[in-house]
Amino acid sequence: MKIELKQTTVDNIEAFSKILNRDTNSILEEALEDFFQKANEDFIEKNQNDENAMTNLDFDEFWDGVDI
Repeated sequence: MKIELKQTTVDNIEAFSKILNRDTNSILEEALEDFFQKANEDFIEKNQNDENAMTNLDFDEFWDGVDI
């Protein structure tokens, strides 16, 4: 895997590493965990919205015209 970061990102990582007294790997790991969690929540929400869009009829609309 090859990872390339903008210089400003590298500078920020190094600065926060010094400020927070944490190593750069833990900062990157935490940032990526937060990103994956947010992306997963967004994905679940989108799937829920897509599923709801397929079932947007209320009870009366769904059964309208059906003779029992």
